[in-house]
Amino acid sequence: MIMRSSLSSISSLASRKDLPAPALRTFFNIAEAWGLSAEEQRILLGNPSRSAFFNWKKRAPSSLAHDTLERISYILGIYKALQILLPDPAMADGWVKRPNQASIFGGRSALERMLSGNVADLYVVRQYLDAQRGGWA
Repeated sequence: MIMRSSLSSISSLASRKDLPAPALRTFFNIAEAWGLSAEEQRILLGNPSRSAFFNWKKRAPSSLAHDTLERISYILGIYKALQILLPDPAMADGWVKRPNQASIFGGRSALERMLSGNVADLYVVRQYLDAQRGGWA
């Protein structure tokens, strides 16, 4: 379950004009490290139009929807957790594409779960990794 303070933090951040550029830049760096296609990136961001997506890659907008910032926040948390759990960067970056036998993945990769398009699936992957680390940090 998402903590109330997290939601209010995201809501207040969504109105900040200085957040979209670094958030998107970091997301695109993670997407490159994970070897994601443009379509996979679009899905993880909440399916913005192709033109909006490619405009974001050229120049970040002055604001982003709350949903998009929430999605980026989960991706950042997933990336951070993987870097902690798997200190070898290649192993950490490759984890999202490898099949996983944990019950929440059912033999599929975390990326496949995240590509359902639902923000809740990003949350589930983040929660799983946080549990593997021993809780929120």
